[in-house]
Amino acid sequence: MNDKVPMLAEGHAKLEAELKNLKSVERPNVVAAIEEARAHGDLSENAEYHAAKEQQGHIEGRIQELEGKLSRADVIDPKALAGDRIVFGATVTLIDEDDATVIYQIVGEEEGDVKAGRISYQSPIARALIGRRLGDEVEVKTPGGDRYYDVEKIDFV
Repeated sequence: MNDKVPMLAEGHAKLEAELKNLKSVERPNVVAAIEEARAHGDLSENAEYHAAKEQQGHIEGRIQELEGKLSRADVIDPKALAGDRIVFGATVTLIDEDDATVIYQIVGEEEGDVKAGRISYQSPIARALIGRRLGDEVEVKTPGGDRYYDVEKIDFV
Protein backbone atom coordinates (compact mmCIF):
# COMPACT_ATOMS: atom_id res chain seq x y z
CA MET A 1 0.00 0.00 0.00
CA ASN A 2 2.83 2.39 -0.84
CA ASP A 3 0.81 4.13 -3.52
CA LYS A 4 1.42 7.84 -3.79
CA VAL A 5 -1.49 10.04 -2.73
CA PRO A 6 -1.78 12.97 -5.16
CA MET A 7 -2.83 16.29 -3.67
CA LEU A 8 -2.41 20.00 -4.19
CA ALA A 9 -0.18 22.05 -1.84
CA GLU A 10 -3.29 23.62 -0.29
CA GLY A 11 -4.73 20.19 0.56
CA HIS A 12 -1.37 19.04 1.97
CA ALA A 13 -1.23 22.10 4.26
CA LYS A 14 -4.80 21.46 5.43
CA LEU A 15 -3.99 17.84 6.35
CA GLU A 16 -0.83 18.93 8.19
CA ALA A 17 -2.85 21.51 10.16
CA GLU A 18 -5.47 18.90 11.10
CA LEU A 19 -2.74 16.47 12.19
CA LYS A 20 -1.04 19.15 14.31
CA ASN A 21 -4.37 20.03 15.96
CA LEU A 22 -5.15 16.38 16.71
CA LYS A 23 -1.72 15.83 18.28
CA SER A 24 -1.37 19.11 20.21
CA VAL A 25 -5.00 19.81 21.23
CA GLU A 26 -7.41 16.90 20.76
CA ARG A 27 -5.15 14.08 22.01
CA PRO A 28 -4.15 15.86 25.28
CA ASN A 29 -7.80 16.85 25.89
CA VAL A 30 -9.05 13.27 25.58
CA VAL A 31 -6.22 11.94 27.76
CA ALA A 32 -7.24 14.49 30.44
CA ALA A 33 -10.89 13.42 30.10
CA ILE A 34 -9.90 9.76 30.55
CA GLU A 35 -7.86 10.62 33.67
CA GLU A 36 -10.76 12.61 35.09
CA ALA A 37 -13.24 9.80 34.38
CA ARG A 38 -10.88 7.25 35.96
CA ALA A 39 -10.88 9.30 39.14
CA HIS A 40 -14.64 8.75 39.42
CA GLY A 41 -14.07 5.11 40.35
CA ASP A 42 -15.77 2.01 38.91
CA LEU A 43 -14.91 1.95 35.20
CA SER A 44 -17.44 -0.73 34.24
CA GLU A 45 -20.38 1.67 34.64
CA ASN A 46 -18.55 4.92 33.87
CA ALA A 47 -20.12 6.41 30.72
CA GLU A 48 -17.67 9.35 30.60
CA TYR A 49 -14.72 6.95 30.64
CA HIS A 50 -16.12 4.80 27.83
CA ALA A 51 -17.02 7.86 25.73
CA ALA A 52 -13.53 9.32 26.22
CA LYS A 53 -11.88 6.00 25.32
CA GLU A 54 -14.02 5.79 22.16
CA GLN A 55 -13.09 9.38 21.26
CA GLN A 56 -9.43 8.52 21.84
CA GLY A 57 -9.76 5.60 19.41
CA HIS A 58 -11.23 7.90 16.74
CA ILE A 59 -8.48 10.48 17.24
CA GLU A 60 -5.69 7.89 17.11
CA GLY A 61 -7.22 6.33 13.99
CA ARG A 62 -7.44 9.69 12.22
CA ILE A 63 -3.84 10.54 13.26
CA GLN A 64 -2.64 7.25 11.71
CA GLU A 65 -4.69 7.89 8.55
CA LEU A 66 -3.30 11.42 8.17
CA GLU A 67 0.30 10.37 8.87
CA GLY A 68 -0.06 7.65 6.23
CA LYS A 69 -1.46 10.02 3.62
CA LEU A 70 1.11 12.72 4.34
CA SER A 71 3.99 10.23 4.19
CA ARG A 72 2.78 9.07 0.75
CA ALA A 73 1.79 12.56 -0.44
CA ASP A 74 2.67 13.50 -3.99
CA VAL A 75 2.18 17.29 -3.91
CA ILE A 76 1.38 18.54 -7.39
CA ASP A 77 1.53 22.17 -8.51
CA PRO A 78 -0.93 22.62 -11.40
CA LYS A 79 1.00 25.72 -12.59
CA ALA A 80 3.99 23.45 -13.32
CA LEU A 81 1.88 21.30 -15.63
CA ALA A 82 1.08 21.82 -19.29
CA GLY A 83 -0.24 19.93 -22.25
CA ASP A 84 -3.39 19.10 -24.12
CA ARG A 85 -4.51 16.19 -21.94
CA ILE A 86 -6.54 16.32 -18.75
CA VAL A 87 -4.45 15.28 -15.75
CA PHE A 88 -4.61 15.61 -11.95
CA GLY A 89 -4.66 19.30 -11.00
CA ALA A 90 -6.13 20.48 -14.31
CA THR A 91 -9.08 22.86 -14.34
CA VAL A 92 -11.45 21.71 -17.05
CA THR A 93 -14.24 23.69 -18.71
CA LEU A 94 -16.98 21.39 -20.00
CA ILE A 95 -20.18 21.92 -21.94
CA ASP A 96 -22.95 19.55 -20.85
CA GLU A 97 -25.87 18.14 -22.83
CA ASP A 98 -27.97 21.24 -22.04
CA ASP A 99 -25.23 23.56 -23.39
CA ALA A 100 -24.46 24.67 -19.83
CA THR A 101 -20.84 25.40 -18.88
CA VAL A 102 -19.41 23.39 -16.00
CA ILE A 103 -15.91 23.97 -14.57
CA TYR A 104 -14.10 21.38 -12.44
CA GLN A 105 -10.62 21.17 -11.00
CA ILE A 106 -9.38 17.63 -10.45
CA VAL A 107 -8.00 17.42 -6.90
CA GLY A 108 -7.01 14.94 -4.20
CA GLU A 109 -9.53 12.79 -2.41
CA GLU A 110 -9.53 14.93 0.78
CA GLU A 111 -9.78 18.18 -1.24
CA GLY A 112 -12.97 17.45 -3.15
CA ASP A 113 -15.81 19.97 -2.84
CA VAL A 114 -18.30 19.72 -5.69
CA LYS A 115 -20.02 23.01 -4.76
CA ALA A 116 -16.65 24.76 -5.18
CA GLY A 117 -16.00 22.96 -8.49
CA ARG A 118 -13.31 20.71 -7.03
CA ILE A 119 -13.76 17.01 -7.75
CA SER A 120 -11.69 14.12 -6.42
CA TYR A 121 -9.56 12.33 -9.00
CA GLN A 122 -11.37 9.17 -7.84
CA SER A 123 -14.85 10.47 -8.72
CA PRO A 124 -16.63 9.00 -11.76
CA ILE A 125 -16.46 12.34 -13.62
CA ALA A 126 -12.73 12.84 -12.98
CA ARG A 127 -11.94 9.24 -13.93
CA ALA A 128 -13.82 9.72 -17.20
CA LEU A 129 -12.00 13.02 -17.89
CA ILE A 130 -8.39 12.08 -17.08
CA GLY A 131 -6.43 11.44 -20.26
CA ARG A 132 -8.97 13.16 -22.52
CA ARG A 133 -8.08 16.01 -24.87
CA LEU A 134 -9.52 19.35 -25.91
CA GLY A 135 -12.62 18.83 -28.06
CA ASP A 136 -13.24 15.25 -26.85
CA GLU A 137 -16.76 14.17 -26.00
CA VAL A 138 -16.81 12.37 -22.67
CA GLU A 139 -19.47 9.95 -21.42
CA VAL A 140 -19.77 9.72 -17.64
CA LYS A 141 -21.74 6.92 -16.01
CA THR A 142 -23.37 8.35 -12.88
CA PRO A 143 -25.92 6.87 -10.48
CA GLY A 144 -28.47 9.23 -12.07
CA GLY A 145 -27.72 7.93 -15.57
CA ASP A 146 -25.21 8.63 -18.33
CA ARG A 147 -24.09 12.22 -18.86
CA TYR A 148 -22.20 13.65 -21.82
CA TYR A 149 -19.73 16.53 -21.82
CA ASP A 150 -17.59 18.24 -24.46
CA VAL A 151 -14.13 19.31 -23.30
CA GLU A 152 -14.08 23.04 -24.05
CA LYS A 153 -10.89 24.15 -22.26
CA ILE A 154 -8.04 22.75 -20.14
CA ASP A 155 -6.22 25.11 -17.75
CA PHE A 156 -3.36 24.58 -15.34
CA VAL A 157 -3.78 27.30 -12.71
